[in-house]
Amino acid sequence: MIEIRDVTMADIPYLLNIYAPYVEETAISFEYVIPTDDEFAHRVYDTIQRYPYLVAEKGGIIVGYAYATEFKEREAFQWSVETSVYVKRNERHCGIGRMLYNALESELRKRGFQSMCACIAYTNDKEDPYLTNDSVLFHNKMGFSKVAHFHHCGWKFLRWYDIVWMEKLL
Repeated sequence: MIEIRDVTMADIPYLLNIYAPYVEETAISFEYVIPTDDEFAHRVYDTIQRYPYLVAEKGGIIVGYAYATEFKEREAFQWSVETSVYVKRNERHCGIGRMLYNALESELRKRGFQSMCACIAYTNDKEDPYLTNDSVLFHNKMGFSKVAHFHHCGWKFLRWYDIVWMEKLL
């Protein structure tokens, strides 16, 4: 059974443990270096001041997390958010991401937000060892629509990656 709850600062090492392989082994994250515990803790702390940050537990073990952050800095953008979801790699394709995003969307609606946006790494190479386009498929299933495609925006693992922006109106 999966339990979705709000993040606590005690969760930081577990979240970072989930995130680290995405940095080191994939182009899903465009970071090159895993953040330190302190840096990651600051990110989480800053986020929860205004936005929801949720974790999924399975048998008392954190297996995923999702959160919303500021979409853009200007005041008129305050009702839109950028969303992210990360699931422990051996727990993917089990519905955890869907549960997290459903809970995140529900919380965003309660708080009056109007749109969820996702910036997603994209590959044109069907055999890319660092990236599939599963995230685009996931967001499509979650009701997001593709609104932009930018080419050769990210350089990682000696290759170029595109990004797509997807949105869902709340």
